[in-house]
Amino acid sequence: MALFAAAAGFAACGQRGPASTAPKAAINIIPMPARLTELKDSFLLDKQTVLVATSEADKQAAALFNEYFKSLSGYELKMQDSGTQNAIIFNSMPASQQGLPETYHLKVSADQVSINGDDAAGTFYGMQTLIQLLPVQKAAAFWIAGADIFDQPRFAYRGLHLDVGRHMFPVEFIKKYIDLMAMHKFNTFHWHLTEDQGWRIEIKKYPKLQEVASRRKETMLGHYNDQKYDGKPYGGFYTQEQIKDVVQYAAGRHVTVIPEIELPGHSLAALTAYPELGCTGGPYEVGTRWGVYDDVYCAGNDTVFTFLQDVLDEVMTLFPSKYIHIGGDESPKVRWEKCPKCQQRMKQLGLKDEHALQSYFIQRVEKYLNSKGRQIIGWDEILEGGLAPNATVMSWRGTEGGIAAAKQHHDVIMTPGSHVYFDHYQSQGKNEPLAIGGFTPVSKVYAYEPVPQELSKEESRYIKGAQANVWTEYIKNSEHVEYMVYPRAIALAEVLWSPVEKKNYDNFLDRLKTHLPRLEMKGVNFAKHVFEITGKVESNNKGGVQVSLGSKLDGGVITYTTDSTAPTAQSTRYTGSVPVEKTGSMIRAAVFQGDKQYGNEFQQAFTLNKATGREVKLTKPPHNNYNPGSPFALVNGIAGVKEFNDNQWSGFNGGNFEAVVDLGVDSADITEIAIGTLGNPDQWIYVPKELDFFVSEDGKNFKNVYKLREIDVKQKGIKKFTARPEKAKGRYVKIFARNAGAIPKGAPGEGNPAWLFVDEIYVK
Repeated sequence: MALFAAAAGFAACGQRGPASTAPKAAINIIPMPARLTELKDSFLLDKQTVLVATSEADKQAAALFNEYFKSLSGYELKMQDSGTQNAIIFNSMPASQQGLPETYHLKVSADQVSINGDDAAGTFYGMQTLIQLLPVQKAAAFWIAGADIFDQPRFAYRGLHLDVGRHMFPVEFIKKYIDLMAMHKFNTFHWHLTEDQGWRIEIKKYPKLQEVASRRKETMLGHYNDQKYDGKPYGGFYTQEQIKDVVQYAAGRHVTVIPEIELPGHSLAALTAYPELGCTGGPYEVGTRWGVYDDVYCAGNDTVFTFLQDVLDEVMTLFPSKYIHIGGDESPKVRWEKCPKCQQRMKQLGLKDEHALQSYFIQRVEKYLNSKGRQIIGWDEILEGGLAPNATVMSWRGTEGGIAAAKQHHDVIMTPGSHVYFDHYQSQGKNEPLAIGGFTPVSKVYAYEPVPQELSKEESRYIKGAQANVWTEYIKNSEHVEYMVYPRAIALAEVLWSPVEKKNYDNFLDRLKTHLPRLEMKGVNFAKHVFEITGKVESNNKGGVQVSLGSKLDGGVITYTTDSTAPTAQSTRYTGSVPVEKTGSMIRAAVFQGDKQYGNEFQQAFTLNKATGREVKLTKPPHNNYNPGSPFALVNGIAGVKEFNDNQWSGFNGGNFEAVVDLGVDSADITEIAIGTLGNPDQWIYVPKELDFFVSEDGKNFKNVYKLREIDVKQKGIKKFTARPEKAKGRYVKIFARNAGAIPKGAPGEGNPAWLFVDEIYVK
């Protein structure tokens, strides 16, 4: 039986019968419609039902519905140009007075189903909603619950991205990816086609891009920090005919494909094919490691712009999209600083620095694309040195770039790593496949709000939507892509389509239980973490901690152990918070239906000390991207892991860290104070360059009892810094950690503020 058959009410395959036995589904639509009224009468869909459509677009929508319907019923419905009785009518015409794009009115009554779209896209989305009104099980006839639905999207841009530069995926999977997008009312596919590690689009004028730039000699094994390689050549590209096929396929599902051609950085593969385009002239090699490379297009060489214009000319013939994405991110300036041609260009143009030179580069490309009737999108680094006049900004490093661009009245697509990077871990389970890091569960995606509070009502109009990004350094095949994207993309679909006042996570999960069997029918390898066991660590208000357990699985029973053994269905049943009584305690828990376990096991070890469970206050809160939700994470007895997928680390981007812990006793001898930090320079994370430790009797007057200076900020891994003061006494402990500052030249993210990650505070 399928995993979610019980939740969805599956009947046996091949069920047949008259109207009295035809299945009927409850109304559980994702994304939640703008307005929905349930009606008394239902519609019987059977072999006598006809599909009515007149325009070619409506006929195409009807044909796609018929294709899905046949997978349930085993037969197709008759299609015709007219009819009103026992009919499903597809009609693209204004469903609202305003005639709003992508808007539809769907009504299910006893004698007919009508879908009136303001445009063809609206009718198509109405058809997708109708599919969700059908039961999931196979049958000869179906009852469709009566409903009156008026629906329209909250945001005009609803996107999913896929990086094919690091790992490439077959055309058939790209089409499946687009099908799943359309099913959830996404309308933009961002196809990341060029990278340091591979050029994936055929350009006929420059054949070496296919012959040389599309191939690398080997690929990294394991995580970047392991520095291991598989020794196997890797390559491939999409022909122009394949790309035309994908673009046409997407258009039939009202998905616009936006290509990304990276510039001026992430261009090592292209430089390997045509070394004269770089500042040094090479020789170059297609990238084999992940990360950022110093070699970029030479900004002082006019041949570079001729090459890019030729490439973009071919790209524009393949992609009719309004936008062309030009990247613009993570472009080191070290080659430009030493390049005579680049320095001469700066002198001629009176540019103050290399950031201004990048702005010139972007604006020159933008001017060319504008002359062809196209507009550019770029990552938020294109703000540096001055924003190109008509550019749309994708804000990925947080919300700051989007806020800055909107205040300058530029269109913005929000893509912050904190909430919509689907290459991050989505579970704290120990058996998750390797990922780049971070922790972004379905609940966090669903909680995302694309419009920053810092914007006025007028400025908010420039937030056109949002997009999830799927970077594939650690995602090697199609099944893994699906695992990382679904069901997180379903949560984002509701964020982008539904009115904000309709959002309710528990209600979303109830609808998701009904919806996931549709993914099973399509053979989607989706992750099932939303129903696994979760644990919340809380203070017991006595200088210790306790764990509350939970699960969203209907009818699930939670059991747990405290002796490090694996829980079974027969283990202690959870009835209330579990106390953590000593250092080294290990709580393991799982949720069961009968003897079957669902999802990952909760497993947590604890290290207790005098700070554990005590009150802690921060001078400055962590950055939104890496905020565990409460300062209590610093004293909950759990040490953060190096993969930083456990929601324990507090991250500060360019800022310092200062915390005060109240030990809860009038005065105590303090012999040791420690703080955990993380070093991962490849991910822009650096240990602090200075640390100060203080104690106080009253929480106001602090005495510095220990200093650490000249710390090597390039250290990697978890680093616990310890102070052992002499004759220190007090009730309060304060720790101050100074951020490493700007990332040094030559390192990934150079010039950007370093991240400071801190976790557990220890006191003896």
